[in-house]
Amino acid sequence: MSSATPPTGPGLVVVQPLRHKRCAACRRGPLPMLLLESGVPRCLDCADLGHLVFLPRGDTALTRRSREESSLSAVVVRFNRRKARYERQGVLVEEAALARAEERCLADAEARRRRRARDARRRAAEDSRFTAAFAAEIRRLFPGCPDERARAIAAHASLRGSGRVGRSAAGRALSEDAVIAAVRAAVRHLDTPYDRLLMSGIPRHEARRRIAPLLEAVLARWRHGELPSAG
Repeated sequence: MSSATPPTGPGLVVVQPLRHKRCAACRRGPLPMLLLESGVPRCLDCADLGHLVFLPRGDTALTRRSREESSLSAVVVRFNRRKARYERQGVLVEEAALARAEERCLADAEARRRRRARDARRRAAEDSRFTAAFAAEIRRLFPGCPDERARAIAAHASLRGSGRVGRSAAGRALSEDAVIAAVRAAVRHLDTPYDRLLMSGIPRHEARRRIAPLLEAVLARWRHGELPSAG
């Protein structure tokens, strides 16, 4: 709206006045809300709206359901001087209607909570099965890899939402390349001085070149089924 005239249209419109106003009928004031009848301000009681309760804007679902449940309702607006227009502040609805709407929204929220819980359990079960399959494929390709390392590599590589190789299309398909890439990455970071070289300022490609013999030695030992010696 481009003027200070409250919006018109189907339904009742109640105004939160910017200035002190008195009811033209009962002379009470100042009025926090009023209904204009032919330009004359009426308090909610004199306008037969005093039994309604105010629901501020913000919860679209609750507002919609409250109006659905209420046999009588009104839109509440206030003039914004800076924008030179009336803006919706909320609605007036029957108290019982608001209570019923809140129950409906709570029921929906509980249903969503239960669905999220079911989805979380399903995803956890899927992740557990996939991690176990990934670890089994590591042990098949690297029979010398200790079981705990295989499980740790699989869990790290297949973490949901991580973007790691185990979550890639190839990883989910348990392709050999993806599994080997996950094992190589784990050995690089945990069994060689690669990370220390990076922290000391060595460029990544040079750091990889330096640790390549050690990395390949560990992979060869695991690939041929040789567990590391105790010493």
